[in-house]
Amino acid sequence: MTSSVQRVAHRGGSHLAPENTRAAFRNALTLPIDAIECDVHMSRDGHAIVFHDYTVDKLTNGHGNILDLDFAYLRSLEVAAHSRGGWPEPQQIPILREVLDLARGHVQVYIEIKPSKRDGRYGHYPYIVEAVLEEVRSAGMLDQVLIISFDWTVLPHIKSIEPALPTGALVSKDSWNAGQSDAFDILVSQASALGCNWVNMDRDLFTPSMPAIAHQHGFKLGVWTVNNRKELQRLAALGVDSLTSDRPDLFTIFS
Repeated sequence: MTSSVQRVAHRGGSHLAPENTRAAFRNALTLPIDAIECDVHMSRDGHAIVFHDYTVDKLTNGHGNILDLDFAYLRSLEVAAHSRGGWPEPQQIPILREVLDLARGHVQVYIEIKPSKRDGRYGHYPYIVEAVLEEVRSAGMLDQVLIISFDWTVLPHIKSIEPALPTGALVSKDSWNAGQSDAFDILVSQASALGCNWVNMDRDLFTPSMPAIAHQHGFKLGVWTVNNRKELQRLAALGVDSLTSDRPDLFTIFS
């Protein structure tokens, strides 16, 4: 790294290539990044797949909730079907191991464990934590991965199985009341109780005092999703530890 801030390609750089595809991750590896970020769901038959949405309708040429779909069907879908500006070659939904294999020895991997969702209600994929950890172990990448989630209940579960594996609490306005008194101090206390190493904030919730407070309590602070050159520079100067962007090509400003 030539910068003190870790540069993270969000979904592989979703403004540059079809998100969460091998094409996106390969493209990200040609850019000045330190990590790729990917989202993990589970197929009905127990495969850890890299995909963001709860249903496949928006991003592919298929239909249905991932809860109801087997891997063979998911693998048959065209992920670049609705890609902005098109894409010159078909793309399949990757399994987590394929993404880990691309990154191994090159960059860190932020793995976001997703909850399931049906009819507006969130749930849990059975054994998703165990499946993700098995893939990370099998790839020999326990020292190259950060696991993050909006579902904070999975974070202590991860620590109970792999205590040394770094975890981070994803924070949005849906999961945190920024208006309450001493809000960030309370958040840091919650993250500590969860055994986290990172707090990863929505950029719209960030305030300049946060890095110092996080660091005082032994946490690293990440900010997502930042797609503006000046904002990247401003946040880096304020002392955040990672910046996640859909435009990893902008990280050339730190080179």
